[in-house]
Amino acid sequence: MSRLHLEISNQYKLLADPIEATKQRCRALEASGAFPIAQGELSVVFVTDTIIGRIHDDFMNDPNATDVITFPANIEMESAGEIIVSVDHARSRSEELGEPFSRELSLYLVHGWLHLAGFDDRNETDRSAMRIAEQQALKILDKTSINTHFNIIT
Repeated sequence: MSRLHLEISNQYKLLADPIEATKQRCRALEASGAFPIAQGELSVVFVTDTIIGRIHDDFMNDPNATDVITFPANIEMESAGEIIVSVDHARSRSEELGEPFSRELSLYLVHGWLHLAGFDDRNETDRSAMRIAEQQALKILDKTSINTHFNIIT
């Protein structure tokens, strides 16, 4: 039985219902045991660049939009943490890189998860470890029976 209770909020009007896709990815990461996070409620929120830019400014004094922001677990509040993902960022980067949108958005979700698992990316050594862990986590997702993708409404 899962130690996580997922709360998923889609604030991005053109993102087709991401609930099942998010659940499948989080459950796969949790079940793998490779990157454990605290138990409790895990909040995942999908937003625009404008909204993530405001959050980035409010909490990190940087008004620039970013791909993902993670707030740590709070055991006393039974929170496993919060992952806020910019769908705009994933859309533009997937086009730039020629990667599927669902893969790019999954990468951002993985990145947030890894922050909750204790990984950081503030210096080059930590960034290198984060990139390796991202690839390992994506391989876990690739090996799991995930049959729902993230999609944009066209």
